[in-house]
Amino acid sequence: MYQIKVAVILAAGMGTRLGEEGRSQPKGFLRLGTEPIIAESLARLRRAGIERVLIVTGHCRESYDELARASRGFVSTVHNPRYRDSGSMYSLYCAKEEIDDDFLLLESDLIYEQDALRSALEFPEDNCLLLSGFTKSGDEVYVQQDERGLVAMSKDRSQLGDVSGELVGITRVSTTLFSHMLAVAEEAFEDDLFCDYETDCLVTTSARYPVYCHLVPGLAWAEIDDAAHLERARTIVYPEIVRRDAPEP
Repeated sequence: MYQIKVAVILAAGMGTRLGEEGRSQPKGFLRLGTEPIIAESLARLRRAGIERVLIVTGHCRESYDELARASRGFVSTVHNPRYRDSGSMYSLYCAKEEIDDDFLLLESDLIYEQDALRSALEFPEDNCLLLSGFTKSGDEVYVQQDERGLVAMSKDRSQLGDVSGELVGITRVSTTLFSHMLAVAEEAFEDDLFCDYETDCLVTTSARYPVYCHLVPGLAWAEIDDAAHLERARTIVYPEIVRRDAPEP
């Protein structure tokens, strides 16, 4: 098993679809339980053996900077100064000087059970795109793969062939895969900074270098982009995560 000690969390988004809750604070500071969801994610990463977390900030960066100062070295931040006019790959690109090893890539608005990290970390290949079964949550990203790995992704399922599952938002990235992603990104940035790490860079990279997919049916997780996602996370997904992650009696 590959030993991953670093995680990168993309947290530059403005949360415009969440209305006032997204404008007044970063999405990672939404609370479903007693702690912000970013704090719960950091705790899970610690339990999984992660030793350093780099958070890429944008909107309301001060909240993450304060979190980093209180973390006793576990968390550091890097800022995307163009967060208003760039996509997720540009945020990841801003962190490239701070990354010199394989890493886990996550998003700040993600809630997930501990088994999601274990599944990604224990996958036998050097990179891993974590997939779940079909959630019917709205705004899903569907993934098509073949025997070599990732083929395509789309929010429009009709644009794909056989769909394997849904993109979760937890990816294990090897240094080799990251170098390919950076090359794709630099070419794309000549025309537009609105470039996503998954549907743009990973899909393009997969034509040159294998990007492996790992399907975990029944995984409990949710991404929170709008009010409907937040309600589903609060009433359905989060209680199930709490139940699954509760210590055994």
